[in-house]
Amino acid sequence: MNPWRNIWTITKRELGAYFSSPIAYVFIVIFLLLCGFFTFFVGGFFERQEASLVRPFFDWHPWFYLFLVPAVGMRLWAEERRTGTIELLLTMPITAWQAIVGKFLASWLFLALALVLTFPIVITVNYLGHPDNGVILTAYVGSWLMAGAYLAISCITSALTRSQVVSFIISLVVCLFLILAGFPPVINVLEQLAWPNMVDLITSFSVMTHFEGFQKGVLDSRDILFFLSVIGFSLFTTSVILRTHRAG
Repeated sequence: MNPWRNIWTITKRELGAYFSSPIAYVFIVIFLLLCGFFTFFVGGFFERQEASLVRPFFDWHPWFYLFLVPAVGMRLWAEERRTGTIELLLTMPITAWQAIVGKFLASWLFLALALVLTFPIVITVNYLGHPDNGVILTAYVGSWLMAGAYLAISCITSALTRSQVVSFIISLVVCLFLILAGFPPVINVLEQLAWPNMVDLITSFSVMTHFEGFQKGVLDSRDILFFLSVIGFSLFTTSVILRTHRAG
């Protein structure tokens, strides 16, 4: 059987599972409310008096994803392990890798849908001014890649435990490290305690550092490679964990 057909079958199955329960709708509503509130009220969109979404909108995405993406990803494998359906899934005529990619793509597409639904904010800023929509589009691409990196990490933690709560907490802590490694106050402290080369090495692992280029409208291959590498490494680690589980 075509491996891509297997992946697409699993993707459709997972997407259907999201929208057959209130989880998807609750997530989307919370995400849209947070985006609107922080953009127009906390982010000072009107006070800035400039047609830009870089600071008032996209600056908050790493923090929104810190809680919301692990909440989406925590059920991917933990629920399968808790209910015992993981054994059935792994004995089907599909490989573990196909199951992993299918589940990941379903959740990543779901996050893409949530991002697309923020389009009223883009319409608003275009109505009020003349923003650079190329920069906005690039920032959206970076935001989606960053969400994918968070999600891939959540795949690892979900495969490690039967508890969705434990998976959520572990992935939140790991993703928090990826934020703080490039957070300006943390960098200032590191510059006083460590060598410059060590500081550069630590900040190179931060999603903040690599997302910044996208916010400026720059599609740097190094930033794209960083997010894709995190996704690839995390999915590979997930496959190792699942193979160990099947062998056990």
